This record gives sequence, structure tokens and C-alpha cells, in this order.
Amino acid sequence: MGRKHTEVRNEITEGVIWKQLLFFFFPIMLGSLFQQLYNMADAMIVGNFVGKEALAAVGGTTSVLINLLVGFFVGVASGATVVISQFYGAGEDEHVKKSVHTAVMLAIVGGLILMLAGIITARPLLELMQTPEEIMGYSVTYIRIYFLGMVPSAIYNIGTGILRAVGDSKRPLYFLMTACLINIILDLLFVVVFKWGVVGAGIATITSQAVSAVLVCLVLLRSDGSYKVNIREIRFDGQILPKIIRIGIPAGMQSVMYNAANIVVQTSINTFGTNTVAAWTVFEKMDGIFWMVLAAFGVAVTTFVGQNFGAQKYERVHKSVRVSLAMCMGIAIVLSGVLILLAGYIFRLFTPDANVVDEGVFMVRFLMPFYFTYVCTEILSGAIRGMGNAFVPMIITCVGVCVMRIAWIAFVVPVWHDTRAVMLCFPLTWIITSVAFIIYYRRIKV
Repeated sequence: MGRKHTEVRNEITEGVIWKQLLFFFFPIMLGSLFQQLYNMADAMIVGNFVGKEALAAVGGTTSVLINLLVGFFVGVASGATVVISQFYGAGEDEHVKKSVHTAVMLAIVGGLILMLAGIITARPLLELMQTPEEIMGYSVTYIRIYFLGMVPSAIYNIGTGILRAVGDSKRPLYFLMTACLINIILDLLFVVVFKWGVVGAGIATITSQAVSAVLVCLVLLRSDGSYKVNIREIRFDGQILPKIIRIGIPAGMQSVMYNAANIVVQTSINTFGTNTVAAWTVFEKMDGIFWMVLAAFGVAVTTFVGQNFGAQKYERVHKSVRVSLAMCMGIAIVLSGVLILLAGYIFRLFTPDANVVDEGVFMVRFLMPFYFTYVCTEILSGAIRGMGNAFVPMIITCVGVCVMRIAWIAFVVPVWHDTRAVMLCFPLTWIITSVAFIIYYRRIKV
């Protein structure tokens, strides 16, 4: 057992719940919005200065594939965040130290594996998804460049996860803001000035990711806390790694299954032609704003629950969940309303093509009124993972989202071949999954 954190009051385990949740949430939320702006920059600049084919290539299909591979690693990395937050909440500094160094090693190894996987599988997976031929070349190029930067991307994700696990959500925000600004500047330079097209957008992205990785490394290397990183101590710990894997693998599989279902959806969208693919690409950028905000609450809840669970403050765990549900539901309703009102204006930022804009606005008005139905899934799954149980969220998500969504696309869409049929699978699976999480959470006894 390490020393207890008696010299500094841990506000996550002792402070006013709603205030601490908001203090922790807002930097993550702002970071999420900057992450989405980060992702939007490539699409906006490419869509306006290269064309709708390039727009469809850097978004849509490529985004789904990137999310599939990267999402698995981020899920696994969340296991490290949970383990570190529990040890930190319990004041076990030696275990925090071992967990941090194991997590960094995981980032290095995982990043290398992802880099090779992305480069090798890019074209076969795009072909499997029936990517339109006119955007295939752009898509393969962008994905392969993107995955060249996977090691720094993995280090950044793990590093910010470590900082959030110990209650620091501000510095990850600053790193992301810096990377976002660099990405936009380089996009304008490489795409608009140098006319490098999709290649320029890809290089801008991986360069900015490298900068954010360097920044987070500097903080961890220079820290004087239990989470300080010593390069010579970066290795897998035989006791800590299984703990991370036990939580991280189910979380990673949950992400994979969610994104696998989205690949099936994207494959169906691809059959409607380039205009629909381009419209869906922009819709997903808007859609991403909502999901990033929701995910920020999920991260906040996971860390909050993790530290309080480690400190054995179980009533505080449940109260934080109730508060999070109320706040997140309110934000979901307001945000979806704002995005619906601004849909037309936002789409015109990406493309001047009227057909793409009209189709995209229809997508927004069809789907976004249902967004609030997913809140319970995000908050309750985050809370359950914070308690150290990642298996049940994986199973519920697998059945409620993956299996049912794929079944809908396989059996309903061929009969009703319309974009509305494709989109309808989202609210149906959100509602079913949320109900399942509510039922399970109410049965937890701690």
C-alpha cells in the first residue's frame, strides 16, 4: 500500500458532486468539441477546395474504418484509466506508478499493431464496404497516411487517459486545442496553398497528432506525482496488465461491435451513390458533435465512479450517476435542437452542392430528435465500467446495438430500399439498449 493522499483534498471523492462532475466534465466536453473541429477541418477544407468525391473519402467510409480500428484501442486504453483511477482513489501510489508505466507500454505496442493493420487492410476493407470507385483512390490514400501516425495517437490517448484518471481534465483540453489549431493551419497550407489534396489533409492530421503526443509526454515525464513516467520503467507489469486487459478488452470489443454495426450501415449508405455518401459524411461530422459531448459525460462518470468506488464511497457512486443522467439528458435535448435549427447553415460550410445539402438536412431532421434516447446507455455503461465491470456493457451493447442493427440492415433495408429505412435502425437500437442498461443497473448491489 502506498501513502494516502492526505496532503491534498481529493475533490472527486469529497467535494460537492454536481460541481465536481461539471468541473471535470466541461474540459472534457470542450476537448471533445475541439476533437470534432479537428475532424471537421479536413472535411470542410477538402470539400470546398478539392470536391465532393474527396469530401466523401476523408469522411464517411474512411471515418467508420478508422473508428473501428482506433476505437478498439481506445476501449482497451479505458481499462487503464479505470484501474489507475481506482488505485488513485484508494491512495495506492505504488500501484498507480506500475499501472501508468504498463499503460504507456500498451500505447507503444498497440500503436505499432494498429499502424500495420490499418495500412495493410485499407483497400480490402474499403472494397468489402462497396466504396464507390470514384472515391476509392482518395479513401485508400487518406487511411494509409492516417495510420502512419498511430503510435503518437495511441500515446496521446493513453496519456490523456492517465491525466483524467487522476482528476486532471484541463491539460488534455489544452493539448487538443493546440493540436486542433495546428491541424487547421496545416490543412490550409497543404490543401489550399500547396494543392496536395487528400494527401495534404492526411499529413496535417498526423503532424498535429504528433504534437499532442509530445505535449502529453512532457507533462508525464516532468510530473512530481505518483503518475510520473520514467522511460526506463516503461514495461508491462505481470499483475497490472491482466487487470487492465480484463476491463479494457470488453470495452474495446464493445467499441468494435458498435463500429462494426456502423460499417454495415455505411455499406448500405454507399449503395445510394456519391451524393448520399457525401451528405452522410457531413451528417456524421454534425452527429459527432453530439456523441463527443455524450462521450465526455461517459468519461467523467467512469473516472468519478472509479475513484469513489476505489474509496468505497458507494452511496456517492450512485448519487453521481443520478446527477449525471439529469445533466446529460438536458444537454442532449438542447444540443440536438440547436443542431436541427442550424443544419442548413452547417452543411453549406462543407459543400456548395445543393443536392448534398438537401439530403443532409433531411438526415439531421430525421435522426436528431431521437438522440436523448441514448443517454442512459452512455452514462450507465460508463458507471458500470468505473466499478470494474466491463463485460456486461459489452454484452448489452453487442445485442442491443450490433446484432439488432445488422439484422435490421440485412432483412428490412433490402425490402424497403430507402435512406429512411437505414436511419430508422438507430433510434430503435438506442431505445432497446438504454432500457436494457436501466434494468441491469437497478439490480446492482454495492
